[in-house]
Amino acid sequence: MSVQLAGRRVLVTGAARGIGAATAKRLHARGAHVVLAGIEPDPLAQAAAESGDALAVPCDVRDREQVEAAVEAAAEHLGGLDVVVANAGVAAQLPLVGGDPTVFERTVEVNLLGVYYTLRAAGPHIAHERGYALAISSLAAALHPPLLGAYCASKAGVEALADVLRIELNPAGARVGVAYFAELDTDMVRRGFATAAARRLSETRGGSRSVAPLETGIDAIERGIARRSRRVVAPRWVGAVLPIRMLAQRAIDLATRSQIQSVLEIARAEDAPLSTPQPLVSPEHHARP
Repeated sequence: MSVQLAGRRVLVTGAARGIGAATAKRLHARGAHVVLAGIEPDPLAQAAAESGDALAVPCDVRDREQVEAAVEAAAEHLGGLDVVVANAGVAAQLPLVGGDPTVFERTVEVNLLGVYYTLRAAGPHIAHERGYALAISSLAAALHPPLLGAYCASKAGVEALADVLRIELNPAGARVGVAYFAELDTDMVRRGFATAAARRLSETRGGSRSVAPLETGIDAIERGIARRSRRVVAPRWVGAVLPIRMLAQRAIDLATRSQIQSVLEIARAEDAPLSTPQPLVSPEHHARP
C-alpha cells in the first residue's frame, strides 16, 4: 500500500475501460477510496467491482447536470474529495476538409466540454491543501498529425484549461496536473486509429507505430497523484518532446507531406466511428442554467 495514496478520496471519469478503469483499480490497490463514472453500464460495473466494489455512477460528461450529480454523489459517498481524474475521452480520424463535422463536434463535447464540466464541478471539493486535479490530455495537445484535428484541438484545450485552473486554485493550496501520453495500448487507440487511412499514414513513418503498454501510463498516473505533479508523461520520452514541440511539429509536416493526398482520399471514403459510441442527448443540454 502506498502511504501517499492511502485514504485519498478519488473520482475518476471515463472509468468503464482503458486508462480510467485501470487507474481506479490501481488506486484502490494502493489504499485510495475511489468512485468511478462512465457511460457504459456493464463495463463500468465490472471496473467498479474490480476496484473494491467501488461506487459506479452513470455519467455522460457531455451533460453538465449529469457531471454535477456525479461529483456530488462521489463527494457524499466518500465524505469529500481529494483528487479528480478528468479522463473521459474519445477519438476518431477526421479530415478537416471533407470529413464528417459531427465527429469534430462530438469529440469536442466529450474531450473538452466534458473536462471543463468535470473540473468546474469538482473544483470546490478539491480546493484544499491536499486537493489535486489531473486532466488527461495527450501528446496530441503539443503535436498535431493529420487526421487528428478534432482530437488535437480538444486535447490542446484540455491543457489550456488545466493551466488556468492551476493558477485559480493556487490560493487554496490545491494543485493541478496535465497528463501527456503518447499512444498507449487501449481500446481508444485500437478502435479510433485502426483504419485504412491510419495504416497508410503509418507507412510514411516507416510502416510501424510505437504503442506503449497501458501500465506505463498507469504507473505515471500513480506517481503523479502521489506527488500532485504539474506534469505527467508516458512513456518518459514524451517529456523530452514537449519543450521542442514547434520543431517536432515541423518534422511531422515534412514526414507526411509526400503521402498526404492519398491518405486524405482514403480517409474521406471511410466511415470511421468514434472510439466509444455516444448516447443521444438533448440538443439543449449545454444551455441549461
